[in-house]
Amino acid sequence: MSGREPRRAVVTGIGAVTPHGIGTEVFWKTTVGGGSSLAALDRGGCEGYALRVAGQVRGFDPAALVEETFLVQTDRFTHFAMAAARLALEDALLADADFDSPYSVGVVTAAGSGGGEFGQRELQNLWGQGSKYVGPYQSIAWFYAASTGQISIRHGFKGPCGVVASDEAGGLDALAQAARTVRHGTDTVVVGAAEAPLAPYSIVCQLGYPELSRATRPERAYLPFTDEACGFAPAEGGAVLVLEEERAARARGAEVRATVAGHGATFTGASRWAESRDGLAHAIDIALREADCRPEDVDVVYADALGVPEADRAEAGALADALGPHARRVPVTAPKTGTGRAYCAAPVLDVTAAVLGLQHGLIPPTPHVTEPRHDLDLVTGSARAVEARTALVLSRGLMGCNAALVLRKGGAQGPHQ
Repeated sequence: MSGREPRRAVVTGIGAVTPHGIGTEVFWKTTVGGGSSLAALDRGGCEGYALRVAGQVRGFDPAALVEETFLVQTDRFTHFAMAAARLALEDALLADADFDSPYSVGVVTAAGSGGGEFGQRELQNLWGQGSKYVGPYQSIAWFYAASTGQISIRHGFKGPCGVVASDEAGGLDALAQAARTVRHGTDTVVVGAAEAPLAPYSIVCQLGYPELSRATRPERAYLPFTDEACGFAPAEGGAVLVLEEERAARARGAEVRATVAGHGATFTGASRWAESRDGLAHAIDIALREADCRPEDVDVVYADALGVPEADRAEAGALADALGPHARRVPVTAPKTGTGRAYCAAPVLDVTAAVLGLQHGLIPPTPHVTEPRHDLDLVTGSARAVEARTALVLSRGLMGCNAALVLRKGGAQGPHQ
């Protein structure tokens, strides 16, 4: 590597399966238009729980995007991931590529809830009918690493593979792991996160989170940075990106959409939201240093936006600590208030929106929020036209992980590089 330009990881493809619809086009159109897909939870078997509002993926036919051989082995969260991976590879014009070596392509995913729907069904079979009625795939379908394994098997990818388990922040940590893998020599990494936490068993588990919104009206269920904040509305779905080494991507004529420039991660403890101020600020500092980015170079922030007053104050404070006076001027947005918070997939969807926003010169608004607080320039109402070059994406997990990711438009380098 001596005397050569460093390897950089760039985004060349995106696939998304979200409450807004299937594919990045419908996701972006609804997101930039300030639309919301939060609705009353009407999934079969989920009636009667305190959770009333969620972001549900509707109209998803897994058989249209995933072969039957894989469908019978996997849970809904892996169906989302496999479908999004296929869409991302098609978007990158790599779906039918003849790779020089299967070892040149890796896979990294993050997941928090795992295969709750599949696991619940098989356990019901066990206790209701006996062990002979439990399928062999129960041993793998529930596992949080299932998506990485099935994507790699399906496409024959044999490069570095992994799964990140760092609760919601794992979505950003997976992207950082993928970027490091590219920088260390792998040409291509398929990376992302998908969740399907809207099965009865999964919902019962989530009801233990005090941060979960119990609101009954979709427009009032998820209102971060406001006086009416009452927690977050959960969601299912996810997104997958294709990261490639920049020179290799350009050599094959791929569109270089964004560069993963910097990442930082810290840990401050489960539900210790006041302490997350320092932890998140430190993660931002690390990410900015790795990206060789000054605070004033940040053009837009995609906030974690938990919707819990103490956590929202801590996030606003973390931005003030890390960005200084620029924190009051930089536009901040939280488009996830229109889809719901899809756990590990939530920050990957924010990265998707950030990449598309950098491309189109637009910052999507924060649905449902009309009177923000905390001295932030929160984008509400309608999209804001900004020729942004650098985006900062933030995430915090309920178990205490914090992460920050810096993206640059296209193949742009930092001002000091």
